[in-house]
Amino acid sequence: MTQNRYIIVGGVAGGMSAATRLRRLDENARITVFERGGHVSFANCGLPYYLGGVIEERSSLLLQTPASLAGRFALDVRVRTEVIGIDSAAKTVRVRDLGTGEESTEPYDALVLSPGASPVRPPLPGGDRMLSLRDIDDVDAAMSALAVAPRSALVIGAGFIGLEMVENLVHRGLDVTLVELGDQVLPPLDPEMAGPVADRLRAAGVSVRLGTQVTELDADSATLSDGSVVAADFVLAAIGVRPDTALATAAGLTIGQRGGIQVDDQLRTSAPGIYAIGDAVEKTDAISGEQRLVALAGLANRHGRLVADAITGKTIRVRPALGTAVVGMMGLAIAATGWNEKLLRARGRAIRVFHTHPASHTGYYPGAEPMALKLVVDAETDAILGAQGVGGNGVDKRIDVIATAMAGGITASELADLELAYAPQFSSAKDPVNMLGYVALNAAEGLTPSVQWHELEAARDAGATLIDVRTAGEYAEAAIPGSVNIPLDDLRARRAELPEGRLIVHCKVGQRGHTAVRLLAQLGRDAVNLDGGYLTWAAGTGAARTDPERAAAALLPA
Repeated sequence: MTQNRYIIVGGVAGGMSAATRLRRLDENARITVFERGGHVSFANCGLPYYLGGVIEERSSLLLQTPASLAGRFALDVRVRTEVIGIDSAAKTVRVRDLGTGEESTEPYDALVLSPGASPVRPPLPGGDRMLSLRDIDDVDAAMSALAVAPRSALVIGAGFIGLEMVENLVHRGLDVTLVELGDQVLPPLDPEMAGPVADRLRAAGVSVRLGTQVTELDADSATLSDGSVVAADFVLAAIGVRPDTALATAAGLTIGQRGGIQVDDQLRTSAPGIYAIGDAVEKTDAISGEQRLVALAGLANRHGRLVADAITGKTIRVRPALGTAVVGMMGLAIAATGWNEKLLRARGRAIRVFHTHPASHTGYYPGAEPMALKLVVDAETDAILGAQGVGGNGVDKRIDVIATAMAGGITASELADLELAYAPQFSSAKDPVNMLGYVALNAAEGLTPSVQWHELEAARDAGATLIDVRTAGEYAEAAIPGSVNIPLDDLRARRAELPEGRLIVHCKVGQRGHTAVRLLAQLGRDAVNLDGGYLTWAAGTGAARTDPERAAAALLPA
């Protein structure tokens, strides 16, 4: 029997999924994995939590070793070994042992590239003491830096990994400054969804510095672009990653416009017999059909399995990527899938947007936690284009359901009819996902037109009047300036008080506003709902305030 020779460059999620799947499909094959790092299988998503002391044992991060993989799967796994060249015509790779410097040539029948991505490290004076967190060597270096008991920490970048690092450094007792070049934390979210996340960080004592960047690092401090100096005994960069394509480029493989290795729908590169998976590879975007970079462990694992199937002759289907992601921070769960509103509007897409503020389960059962959900929908087809969620328990479940609906072609209105599990401690009889479906259906049928929080000012400038239909007590506690308070239960009796022209009604979260719009429409009035109510407006306008504006507001008398 002919023995197939499979070589995999890079381990961890993608590479090891491919290797073990290949073994399950081809017991006779010779399977060799080359990993230039010291560990071939580790929990890189757990690194921040080991750094923060939540995961106590380093060994918990190490999932498999070359010995264990050899024993169970008969894999030849060589760590500290780098593939330095590919001869695609001869079907060989050139390999260097990083310990001894010895080089050898290895033949293959199929080659899988899974080199991953490298952390972005901004070039700046003093930047050599900046740490990153991508592998076991990185976390060991970071733990050594923490062993000298620093008092302050600086995290550069407010993406998912940056927020995980902030939480864990706060957990260790450090005074943390978070610096982000953009005007909000978590760029994949829209401002009104990201604003409460920044508020939670500030409430935990984190100094959140938006719209700025680090220009210089000194021994124990950092200078920012606004001229300020912040304490920074410990510095970690979490700006993002770039695909590691050096080997593929040198081999003449096609690199896509986004900078990743280009593959087809069977995960094949431009060279026969060479496949590529993981963070170094461009994926097809589920919303636009364009190529994009998506560095997620779930995709790497799934594509590792799929590439093994393709190599062994199975028919595979590589689904377009939604980019579904979640992060936990300071008691919040923050999740997103698909595209956000700001990106879709920048592309000129006709969309409808819906905000809701449900509880994680029925309010009468103890422990219900609030959440904010956002759904972005194609205005013509009712297709779901994206969703975001911020809150307590249950956010991840709702975003996962919506991501599944998107993959299955379920429209926004059809979310209303999903049959989802219900018991008081888990949900409500009308699950938050169902409620999003009801709101989308009302909009699709023209029952409840709405305006967004960022459209309110222009609508009022055009002559619309804002009617607050909350109770007098709610209005007295906090209100949108210039609004007129007529509680919903008084609206019929007091309709003569309503001014002429368009009315924008709002309540706390949108539900009473919907009822008011239906009442006013049947009374012959032109009425629209402020989507998401006061809570969404407050989150959006609050997120738009700069750090100096926040500081000035804090000095005002209560």
